[in-house]
Amino acid sequence: MPRSFDGKVVLVTGAAMGLGAAFAQAFAAESAAVGLLDPDEDGLNATVTSITEAGGRAVAIVGDVSKAEAAERAVSTLVSEFGGLDVLVNNAGVVRYGELPRFSEEDWDYVVDINLKGMYHTSRCAIPEFRKRGKGAIVNVASVQAFWSHQGAVAYSASKGGVVAFTRALALDHAREGIRVNAVAPGSVLTPMLRDAAQLSNPENPDAALAEFAQTHPIGRLIQPEDVANVVLFLASDKAGVVTGITMPVDGGLMAGNISWDIDMGEEQQ
Repeated sequence: MPRSFDGKVVLVTGAAMGLGAAFAQAFAAESAAVGLLDPDEDGLNATVTSITEAGGRAVAIVGDVSKAEAAERAVSTLVSEFGGLDVLVNNAGVVRYGELPRFSEEDWDYVVDINLKGMYHTSRCAIPEFRKRGKGAIVNVASVQAFWSHQGAVAYSASKGGVVAFTRALALDHAREGIRVNAVAPGSVLTPMLRDAAQLSNPENPDAALAEFAQTHPIGRLIQPEDVANVVLFLASDKAGVVTGITMPVDGGLMAGNISWDIDMGEEQQ
C-alpha cells in the first residue's frame, strides 16, 4: 500500500516501544503524520527520532491514556500541529499477573484503566474530529486472551475481552457517520511484554520459554510487530472501507488450536 496514508493524521497510543512503535513507524512510512502518546518520554523521543530521520512527520505527546487530560491534549496537539485527525490506534496496554484472591484492587485498576478505559478517553476525543472529516477509523488492540487465556491473567483477559465488546458496540454507534471501528487480536508478539512473560515462565532460561511460546503457534514462530502493523494499516485504510465491528486474529493460527502457558507468578507477583 505505497503512500496510502498521504495527507492523513494518525494517533497511536502506547507508542514508545513494541507494537505501538512499530505501528507509528509503519504509518509514517506510508506518509502519515503521526502523534505518539505514551508516558515513557525517552522511548517516545527515540521512536519520533527514528521516524523524522527517515523523512517522516511525528510528534511526541507524553501522557497516560488512563487520564482524560492526556487524551484531550493528544488530540488537540494533532489538530494544532497537523490540522485534524483521521485514524486512532488504541494500542496502550499493560499486564500484571496473579490469582484474584491475592490480586490487589490497585493492580486491577491499573490494568483495566490503561487497557480499556484508555480507549474510552481517546475514542471520545477522536470521534468529534472524525466527524469534521466526514469519516475516520479506529483500530483497537485486543489479544487472543480475549478468547483464550492462561493461569494468572484474569485482569488482562477481562480487559481485552472488554476491548472486543467495546469495538463491536462503538462500530454500530458510528457506522452511519463513516467512522469504522475494528480490532486486532495478536498472539505471541516479540515485544518487551512477551519477554517479561518469558522471564516469569522460565526465570533460568527465558529464551527457552520464548521458543516454547513460538511452538504453540501453528506457524511455528513468534509474531513480529511488523506482522501486526500490516494488518492494522489495512484496517485503517480505505481498502477496508466496508469492514467495521470485527476483531481480526493476528495469531499465526493460535486460536485454531489450544494454548497453555505456565507462568510462575511467585509471591511478589500475586
